This record gives sequence, structure tokens and C-alpha cells, in this order.
Amino acid sequence: MDRNSATGLFLIAALLLVYLFFFSPKKPDEKAAGKTPAATTAAAKAPAIPATALAPEAALDTTAGVVKTDSLVNKNLRVAFSSRGGRITAVRLREYKTFFGKPMDLFDAKSARMDTKFRTVDGKTVKFSDLNFQSVASQSTDGGSVLTFTAPVAGGSIVQTYTLPANSYELKYDLRLNGLERTVAQEPLTFTFVDEVRQTEQDLKQNRNHTTINHYLAAGDQGALAEASEKPEEYKAAGPVKWAAHKHDFFVAGLIADQQPFAGGAFNADVNLEDSTTIKTLSSTLTIPVAEVEQGRGQYRFYFGPNSFNTLKAVAPEFDRNVYLGWGLFRWVNRFVVLPVFHFLEQFISSYGVIIALLVLLIKLVTWPLTYKTYESQARMKVLKPEIDALKAKHGDDNTKVQQETMKLYQEFGVSPLSGCVPTLLTLPILFAMFQFFPNAIELRQQSFLWAKDLSSYDVFIKLPFYVKWYGDHVSLFTLMMTASTLLMTWQSNQTNTAMQGPMKTYSYLMPIIFLFVLNSFAAGLTWYYFVSNVITFAQQVATKAFVDDTKIRAQLDANKIKNKDKKPGGLQGRIAEAMKAAQEREAQAKRKS
Repeated sequence: MDRNSATGLFLIAALLLVYLFFFSPKKPDEKAAGKTPAATTAAAKAPAIPATALAPEAALDTTAGVVKTDSLVNKNLRVAFSSRGGRITAVRLREYKTFFGKPMDLFDAKSARMDTKFRTVDGKTVKFSDLNFQSVASQSTDGGSVLTFTAPVAGGSIVQTYTLPANSYELKYDLRLNGLERTVAQEPLTFTFVDEVRQTEQDLKQNRNHTTINHYLAAGDQGALAEASEKPEEYKAAGPVKWAAHKHDFFVAGLIADQQPFAGGAFNADVNLEDSTTIKTLSSTLTIPVAEVEQGRGQYRFYFGPNSFNTLKAVAPEFDRNVYLGWGLFRWVNRFVVLPVFHFLEQFISSYGVIIALLVLLIKLVTWPLTYKTYESQARMKVLKPEIDALKAKHGDDNTKVQQETMKLYQEFGVSPLSGCVPTLLTLPILFAMFQFFPNAIELRQQSFLWAKDLSSYDVFIKLPFYVKWYGDHVSLFTLMMTASTLLMTWQSNQTNTAMQGPMKTYSYLMPIIFLFVLNSFAAGLTWYYFVSNVITFAQQVATKAFVDDTKIRAQLDANKIKNKDKKPGGLQGRIAEAMKAAQEREAQAKRKS
């Protein structure tokens, strides 16, 4: 490993650290969002009245105070309802468990509350939860289960129909106000969903930092509250909303408008770090156009299911954005390269640890031409070391002169000092993409490999009885293996490449130690990926040496020297040479003046 390669690796590591700590999802711009507290509307401030104050018909079943429960069940979901409000009270994902082995309840009556309210023409507020609905179960034409809730109100009725298909994570929801045109004010209804999210995964911090509210405007703009923020977050949509979703790390509870979009939306997230029960409280408020539900067009869908890219992309436009795959180019790499290859391999292989190893192998094979260019550049620099050492001996402590003559030497022999860095930098999109893929891939959730119980979270080889700042309370063996293999590769490079001298040797060992702390609490799939990558890289180095002949390289460099004898420096090297020359002249002038 020569000086230029080490500089390139140090630059890559620095960029990686910057990406990890400074390029998390951004908080929406407050001015553009028109951020206002969600509870400042006139409807929110209007006094609520009991159902019995509307008309005798509204007092359905309230005399006995009986609240009935119903449920809809299919292969994927069990959705519980209460006759009080005709609302959803609990959702269980039947094919999943929490990390702790408990049933995967997306939410229940204790952790979440749904309600809808409207205003009457005389300014009073009526909540659905003030009404006791009658329920009727039936079957849909496609074999799904249907549950219809009806509440007589002021000579009309409120009808809510829920349809759960036989094999789906979607729950169809139809809302109608029948014969209430003279009772309900001509302003939007308000749907609220308060969700006290509980820990379901091993890593509480990751569980919290991956929990947020995403939304999609009818105009085509997608947005989200800041995920990792530990401060209260608010956002008020500036226009109609197509869908909103509470993302629970690996699962989603969302509501989609099938006909006309919601008139508006306000979203809030709050974190209480001292609360060990609730990791984050999410709250969504969506306004429903009254004309839609009066004219039978109040058709919506709930999505209660896994945060899986292939599943979500069929739900609604941009609904797959709930799976965070990075931003810009990194998302593109994950979506169109990593995910397709990953899903292809899982059709034939059941072990996800083996799939990750094969994914590394395929990526290394595809990027080998770039890797070969890097090794070839290192070989050129190694061959030129005697000339560079001679320049250092000739000019002594005059670093400016040494650098200037070194650049001239590079030009003579047709060598670019950046040629060893550029191929490595071109692989950065894959490097950064992996940092987002492994912690967010539900495919890896609770998939064990060797001693790791869950490849989407860190592996616990040793549980420490104390907490170490910047490191954690556990020892990740995959991270230790990754660090040890990196240090071994660095040591071997320093032994075979005498161009690495002084502080540069120390720097080459420093970055693996830093990543030992940074990656100890990252997904085990990621650190396993980098360990395998190091092993394959080592094998590539051995194989490449068989093709890189120092004698042939020396002959090629000598031929370049003859060809470039009368050629003036150009391009980047020329500009660098001119800059060094100008710096040397300024230094000489300063010495003459002093």
C-alpha cells in the first residue's frame, strides 16, 4: 500500500464517517412545510357532545353500556374492532413474532387510538367514539370477510364497511354519511391515529431511529418526519395527501385514499427517552372531504404489514419509500442492483449468510477490473520508488521542490498519482448502499447465521456486564473478525510495500480500529458482508500478483518516458505542477525579502 493508495483509503473512510453521521434523512423545511401545531384547528377546539344529544336514534345501545368486539381474520392479519366508534382497536401480524418471541401486535387498544369526528351545522363536535355501532358480518364476492358498522344519527346514519381479502395485508375501508346533509357542517371530517410504538426488535435505538411517519402528497411529493431525531417533530402538509404511513422499523400501518385524496394532513412524532415502554409516539391527523363520504366516494385502504419493498410497491404510488434504501445514487444501487440480485439468490438458497457471501462474490467479480487498475497503479508506484527516493535525497528538506520534481517525474513516466484512488472511489456507491440495505432489509429480520440470531441487528457473542461509551454493552464477533482481517491485510501491505513510511503506516492501522467502535452495533449482515469482502479481496490480491509483472511495468514506464520527453504537462497534472511552481516562486520571494 503506497502513499497515494493510503490517502485514497483514508479519504474513503472519512467520507463514510461523514455519510453515517451527517446524511441521515433530513427534517422537512419548516417554512416550506408551513409547520403548525396539529391541534390548532377550530374543529379540534370545538366542544364534544355525547351521542344522545343529537337525537334519540343516536343513543343506540348506550343505555346498557355494552361495547361489543368483532374481528376479521385471514392468513396474514387479525384485525380487532370495537362497536364503540366502529373503529379498529388492534392489529396482529400472524406470520411474525417480535425479537422476544411474542406475537407481533402492530398496535392494540392500549398503545393506539383511532377516531373520526365531524362538526354539526350548529357548531358542535361529534366523535365516532361517542356512538355505539351495530355490526353485521358477511362475505365479499371474492371470498373476503366483510364487517359493516352502522349507527343511526339524527334521522340518518353513519356506515363504515371493512373488507379483508382472503390473502392480503390490505383492509378496505368504506365510509358513508347517509341522509346527514342538513346535520353535518360542510367542512372536512377529521381522522386521527395516535400510535405509541413499542419495542419489537433487539436494538432499541435502531428500533426508535427507524420509526417515523411518511406521507405522499397528491401533487407527487413524498416526505417524512426526521427518523433519528430525539426532539418533537411536526409537519403540516401544504396540499392534499394521497397516503400517510406510520413506519415501525420493519412494519407499516398506513392509510391510503383510493378516490379523492385527503384534504390535508398534520403529523407529529415525540420521544421520551426515559420511557422504556414506548419508544416513540406517532400521531397523524387527516382531513376527509365531507362531500366524498356523503356521495358514497369515501373509499380508502389500510395497509398493515411488513415493510417489504416488493410488497409495498404494489400498494400505492411511492409507498415503497417506506423502505429506506438511501438517497440519490445509493437508493438506485440498492433498488436496481442489490435487491434484484438478493431476491434472485434467495429463490435457491435458504441461508441468508450464504446469500450475503455470494452477493459479495458477485460484486467483487463485477468490480474486479477496477480493483485490477488499483493494483496496477500500486505496482507502478513501487517501480518508481528508487527515482522518488533519489529526488528526496537530492533536495533534502525542500518539500516544495521534492513535490514539484515528483510531479514532473510522474509526467515523464506517464503515471497519474490519482489512478490508484479513482477506481476505489468508483466503488463507493456500493459501499454506502450496503450501509442502508442491511439494517432496513426485512428479509434479514430474525434470520440466524452461525452465532448471530438476527442478521438485521448486531450479533451478541459476549454480553458485557457494563456499558462502554462509543462501543456498547456487547461484543460483536463479526465486527471483530472484520477488524482483524482488515488489520491483517494492512499489515501485509505495509510489509510488501516499502513506499509506506512514517505516519502513513500509523494512519493505515487507525481506521480499522475506528470502525471497530462504529460498527459494533450495526447489523450483523453488514459486518459479515465486509469480513467476506476482505477475504475475497485478499484472494484477489494473490491472483492479481500473478498478472502484474514488475519487469514489464518498468519497460512500459521507460517507453512512456521516451514518448513524453518533449511533451508539456497538461490536464490535472499540469495544473498541479503549475501550482507547485507558483508556490515555490512565492516562497523564494518571501525568503529574499526577509
